[in-house]
Amino acid sequence: MKKILLNTVVVAAAGFLAPQVVMADESDRGEGLYMGLGTGFSALKNDRDEVADFIGSGASDYRLDDDDNVWRGFVGYNFNPYVGVEGFYSDLGKVKLRGDESGAHTDIKSRAYGASVLGKLPIGQHFEFFAKAGLAKWDADVRGNLGDESITLRDNDGVDPVYGLGAQVNLDSFLIRAEYERYDFDSDYKVDALTASVGWRF
Repeated sequence: MKKILLNTVVVAAAGFLAPQVVMADESDRGEGLYMGLGTGFSALKNDRDEVADFIGSGASDYRLDDDDNVWRGFVGYNFNPYVGVEGFYSDLGKVKLRGDESGAHTDIKSRAYGASVLGKLPIGQHFEFFAKAGLAKWDADVRGNLGDESITLRDNDGVDPVYGLGAQVNLDSFLIRAEYERYDFDSDYKVDALTASVGWRF
């Protein structure tokens, strides 16, 4: 039954996408406005000692659970097939710090918004690679404790670089994108995000 359902979904998707490819305007030069929504997962690139420094815990006897879902939205404008700009908002999920048998724990929830410049390399009519770099205004909210109620853990925020790589398929007014991003919030707190998105070109 699952195999039949999967085959049905694949055939339906192919039936939807094929006309989009055929109908793509060959005169389209890759200019104009676009927007999209995506999801994926994030992972922290720091060890527990660095995270302890980031939140001011004064302790490192806990384990990290740093994989969580990412949700993001973006709006951009292509000046030509090679250069564009993009504004974005990303909810990067939570990093969970799990303490000893006493049950002490802390969650660090991160969000960011900002803007990037994209450099693109078109491959044929419908496919392109891109690289991007920009700045993100971010905040990391800390909730919970690590076994010492007298220590107030530190929220953080700032403006720091974000950069990434990706690939995109353009099907007339419809786009599909996969990308990797590095949010370089702090030397003690760097978040990687891998997302897939769908969107619309106007």
